[in-house]
Amino acid sequence: MLIWIVGLNKVSAITSLNCLFSIFVNISCHHFSGDGEMEHVHLAVEEDDLYSGYNDYNPTFDSDELENDESFKQAVRSSHGRRPPMTAKFPGTSMGARPIASSFGTRFSMASSMGRSMTGAMQDGTARPMTAVRAAGYTSSLTRGSTFDPLGQSRGPAPPLEAKNEDTPEEKIKILERKVNHLIEESCMAQSTGALQLALEKAKEAGRKERALVRQREQSGNADNINLDLTYSVLLNLANQYANNEMYPEALNTYQVIVNNKMFNNAGHLKVNMANIYFKLKNYPKAIKFYRMALDQISNAHKEMRIKIVQNIGMVFVCTGQYSDAIMSYEHIMSESPNIKTGYNLTLCYYAIGDKERMKKAFQKLISVPLGISDEEKYIPSNDDAGSNMVIEAIKNDKLHQMERDLKVLAEKYIMTAAKLIAPAIETSFAAGFDWCVDMVKSSQYVELANDLEINKAITYIRQKDFNQAMETLKTFEKKDSRVKSAAATNLSFLYFLEKDYDQAKRYADLAMNADRYNPAALINKGNTVFVKQDYEKAAEFYKEALRNDSSCTEALYNLGLAYKQLNRLEEALDCFLKLHAILRDSAQVMYQLASLYELLEDPQQAIKWLMQVISVTPTDPHVLAKLGELHDGEGDKSQAFQCYSESFRYFPSNIDVIEWLGAYYIETQFCEKAIQYFERATLIQPTQVKWQLMVASCYRRSGNYQKALETYKDIHCKFPENVECLRFLVRLCTDIGLKEVQEYATKLKKVEKLKEIREQRVKSGREGSARGRREGREGSAGSADSGRSSSSSSTKGERLSARMRSLPPSSEPYDGSSPKELDASYVDPLGPQMERPKTGVKKRVEEDDFADEELGDDLLPE
Repeated sequence: MLIWIVGLNKVSAITSLNCLFSIFVNISCHHFSGDGEMEHVHLAVEEDDLYSGYNDYNPTFDSDELENDESFKQAVRSSHGRRPPMTAKFPGTSMGARPIASSFGTRFSMASSMGRSMTGAMQDGTARPMTAVRAAGYTSSLTRGSTFDPLGQSRGPAPPLEAKNEDTPEEKIKILERKVNHLIEESCMAQSTGALQLALEKAKEAGRKERALVRQREQSGNADNINLDLTYSVLLNLANQYANNEMYPEALNTYQVIVNNKMFNNAGHLKVNMANIYFKLKNYPKAIKFYRMALDQISNAHKEMRIKIVQNIGMVFVCTGQYSDAIMSYEHIMSESPNIKTGYNLTLCYYAIGDKERMKKAFQKLISVPLGISDEEKYIPSNDDAGSNMVIEAIKNDKLHQMERDLKVLAEKYIMTAAKLIAPAIETSFAAGFDWCVDMVKSSQYVELANDLEINKAITYIRQKDFNQAMETLKTFEKKDSRVKSAAATNLSFLYFLEKDYDQAKRYADLAMNADRYNPAALINKGNTVFVKQDYEKAAEFYKEALRNDSSCTEALYNLGLAYKQLNRLEEALDCFLKLHAILRDSAQVMYQLASLYELLEDPQQAIKWLMQVISVTPTDPHVLAKLGELHDGEGDKSQAFQCYSESFRYFPSNIDVIEWLGAYYIETQFCEKAIQYFERATLIQPTQVKWQLMVASCYRRSGNYQKALETYKDIHCKFPENVECLRFLVRLCTDIGLKEVQEYATKLKKVEKLKEIREQRVKSGREGSARGRREGREGSAGSADSGRSSSSSSTKGERLSARMRSLPPSSEPYDGSSPKELDASYVDPLGPQMERPKTGVKKRVEEDDFADEELGDDLLPE
């Protein structure tokens, strides 16, 4: 019988509290000692029958008689069974041939598990070779008192590693390589944060370190082990950073070094980068050359890259005006791998060459391009499965879905722009062209764009000033879905507002709000209809609601500032326009409103500051220049005021207020000859106003040119024979010069004065007769009387100038007796009509620009 004994010495090494089986094995091992140690061992090689002996039974392993074995019981009750056995002292053996006593009183030598003697035992006087096989964790050298430690933990910690010697050439090379890689990473990170200059510096430093690394390899004799990948990375990063910093010659040189080095694999792909640089430099022939060279070196396996290069080639042809070549490139892309951008560019090229039929075919290809995005119904949760609903909520706004939405928005933008572009060109009329585009879109995957195209059709009618057709088109949307209905009603409200039909504008604004309460354009139009009725509080509420729905709605914020300004809540209006200025940094209208508010807040310095910013944006605005001159004049800075008024007159020489101020300025500074040209200009603008002709004659008289003054007065007398001032100066001049006409003019003067007195008496008597009735009528209208007084107080500068002209000295006074200061006071009036011009402009902005631009703004200015 074959006996399997596997590592008995291992079991005997186990310390206290070992299992019962281990004790049994220790005890039973004693049966293999004594004189007849090979009695029960049968070697397979010595038997004639290999299958004999299997039924032989060794009583040593009889576990049924253990309960009757006193020695076994004693061993269990004491520590006898837990003592480690005596092992052999012979090295290289697991137990040796040393006899061990057992509880059975017999002595056996332990045999092998395959029916042979134990390793190292003597058989027939001949020693058999030792084996190297032993159980893991056990040794044959265990002695009494040793512990079971298969992992060798009792030996303590491992000795410390030997420190590397960094002075060796290999270590120096490795350190340099790590530094170069670290510098490349820093350069890329700096570029990602926008620090382009720092990225370039890091790239240059990495290049210097890499060259030092190559030299060190050559010095150490390892020139054949140069790291080509590291060199490639350094040069490529350096070239990219040169290009990012717009150092194109340096970038091209670096790319050329990479491309010319045959040791770099796939370096020819970088010719695409070189072509991009030539494109930025507008060197289109070289850009095409390098794109084609890159295309030749890229295999057909890289299909997407080849498509992108062909697309770039088509764009270069468009820039050079070679539309036929560009069409060939785009047609190739649309046949191989169609995409939205290429389809749009193909449509534009056919539009450029005026091919109507191919325009239609290109548009059909554009709307048939598959987007490859999921259906929106996929993101609608179902009420049955809670787990799937949680997944849908998680992916509804993830980056992939956002990318799909952006792609769809871009496709819709290209399709809408292409349709608006080709609609007037593909048919005899733009209406027929729009109808064809609408039919094509309805049969495509972009069905919802058909309504938007109809609205664009109405907007095209508006551009052509055909408001009736626009209204008819928009009214067809009254029974459509809420979104389209709201957009159409908003535009109808805008049209009626422009026509000053405020009732209809209000009606359609209400319709737009009912269709979509969160439509900010509808709320703005509703507020505008209330604004024109001077209900500024209610208008402000609508504007604020529009801002709550869309915080980026600049029109609502602008109109809210105007409403606060009308309510005299100047601080709140100022806050609105300051917020708007933070959004629209270069808006001249916003800055002008800020200047107007600071003027109302009696802070002229801030008003001047904001007007200077307006001038920096619109330097040729004559009204802004005139207003700035008025503020400088109010501050007493005549030189700055004169400069602003002169610039305003240069850009707009028909502003009567500016002409009046400049003429008065020259009279004040005793340059009457220069004032003549301004008053002559005023005479051309207002030929029925005698005051300008009188001022011309007065300037001739003040400058000493009496003959010219006399001729001018005579011309005035011919045109205005009843003008008393003209006759008085004629009498004076004729008297001083000694002309015979003096008596004639004196007689006419007396008749005119007498006639004037008679008229005044008649008017006075008529007033006295009706004074009582008027007084009774005024008692119930004190407010209207106050407004009348306010209206009369805001007389024009021309009337005040006439009053000053009536205060000219009589004939007995010398010719230069009038005070220049008085004339200056009559010409400069900070509260004159010049203040009214911004209000008029603002009101125009309110009526036309802001109120209904919301729905039209994006459509009228497509990108």
